[in-house]
Amino acid sequence: MEPIFRVDGDRVVTSPDAAGPWDPRMQHGSAPAALVVWAAEAIPTPVPMRIARVTIDLMRPVPVAPLTVQSEILRDGRKIQLCGVRLLADGVLVVSASVLKIKQQTAELPPDITALAVDLPGPDESMIEPGNLANSPFVKCISMRAARGRFGVMGPGAIWFRVDRPLIAGAAVSQAMRAVVASDFSNGTSPALDFSQWTFINADLSVSLAREPVGDWILLDGQSWIGPDGAGLAMSRLADQRGYFGQAVQSLVIERR
Repeated sequence: MEPIFRVDGDRVVTSPDAAGPWDPRMQHGSAPAALVVWAAEAIPTPVPMRIARVTIDLMRPVPVAPLTVQSEILRDGRKIQLCGVRLLADGVLVVSASVLKIKQQTAELPPDITALAVDLPGPDESMIEPGNLANSPFVKCISMRAARGRFGVMGPGAIWFRVDRPLIAGAAVSQAMRAVVASDFSNGTSPALDFSQWTFINADLSVSLAREPVGDWILLDGQSWIGPDGAGLAMSRLADQRGYFGQAVQSLVIERR
């Protein structure tokens, strides 16, 4: 299958399949989120580290068009590395992100510190979710299984997500990339408004990981809160089949269609 992005130096070619549900000319937020994580993971670290937090500000809608990727080290230390990643379209900044990496080390934890188990059906026992409501080419790159609720249907939901195609040409899909790709579906996992009557586009995405996820499937166990003044939050606990490992938050811009 064709990848979503092809990267040559700082130049990025974007597949039409990056398009999201709001406008066919604009990318689904999961696509640039994955590109940001790939760029950050490509920055060498002085000791083995893993991504602990990704914060993405969508400065403008990201077009389905060639991009320029820029990355830098904002702070390099023995225990953490803070990276900055920017995506530009035709010279205009469209994504500004910061990525925090933390040193990997073995810690002898107290015996009562255990993983929080998922009390929901696994992906094999959950309902196959076609995601047709989203009407997004990028969604066709993702398998979804509904453990609770339905994708795009109002109310709290819990949906398993799996990336089914390459995201960056020549690169494996990392576990952190799987986590951020799933996380940007938070507003569709637990919508508080009718998709046919309202738009609730996220202006940002923040993902924090207590540990690296395991396996191909990522669960979003989510809910949304809508304020009275055009803003809202979509929040998800992230899990794999071993238990919960992180959380994601999106700031939503609420508008009637």
